[in-house]
Amino acid sequence: MPTHLLDVDDLTTDELTTVLDRAAEIKADGAPDLLDGHTLGMLFEKPSTRTRISFETGMTDLGGHAIFLGPEDIQLGHGEPIKDTARAVSRYVDFLMARMFDHGDVEELAEYASVPVVNGLTDDAHPCQTLADLLTIRERFGSFEDATVAWVGDGNNVCQSFVLGAAMTDLDLTVATPEGYGVDESVLDRAAELGSVPATTTDPEAAMADADVVYTDVWVSMGQEDKREEKLRAFEGFQITPDVLGDRTLMHCLPAHRGEEVTDAAIESDNAIVWDQAENRLHAQNGLLAWLSEQE
Repeated sequence: MPTHLLDVDDLTTDELTTVLDRAAEIKADGAPDLLDGHTLGMLFEKPSTRTRISFETGMTDLGGHAIFLGPEDIQLGHGEPIKDTARAVSRYVDFLMARMFDHGDVEELAEYASVPVVNGLTDDAHPCQTLADLLTIRERFGSFEDATVAWVGDGNNVCQSFVLGAAMTDLDLTVATPEGYGVDESVLDRAAELGSVPATTTDPEAAMADADVVYTDVWVSMGQEDKREEKLRAFEGFQITPDVLGDRTLMHCLPAHRGEEVTDAAIESDNAIVWDQAENRLHAQNGLLAWLSEQE
């Protein structure tokens, strides 16, 4: 059976460390022939900037090849069952990356694929972003023990994967969300099995009190446009400004809705490491693909 990454806790703690170490090594030294002759199929239901470019560039850097497969490019967008697409495409490529709405669709893809499937984002999880985030924090602070993080905003897919990654690395995390927008209880249960459950609160100021890092994300995710006005009202008081941020480090997975969850001044400040995060999508995913290739 192939090894899949549908969420970050599909890795063991030791495997997560290995992936991050491989990412750091490849970032420092390169590995131009590592995936020579390998092909990555990239299935996209959702639009993307960082996911597509980082995976495609990464495969080129490692000596392989990537193929973009949008909903209008293949039969998946015209009624072919996911299981049929999975079995057919697996005959042509060495890895599959899928960026989809329904997490169950990625699970079905993995069930029927005969090659590793990587979740490039679903409505429930974004493990590749968490790998990049953890790599960035480790680079910035030297170790996870030396950083305290406050998540301020929506308990969305990015937050949920980050909660699991924090539990696996013993990263001190507090999550502040408005009432009704918190992390799913099932994710908190998984975090408890992995390590520690993050502290949760509806008070962003309390969450940030002892934090070294403030992490935020959009309040209105793709597919939630009909809830925009409702969410903007619910998230009043959660915006990150330079005054709120103080001397803390700012993280954001991007794209940012400047003027909503974060101000332009905050994201343009010297405290922001959002571009390091964006770059580390490339390196973290290279580390992941290198590790997956070694599981064959």
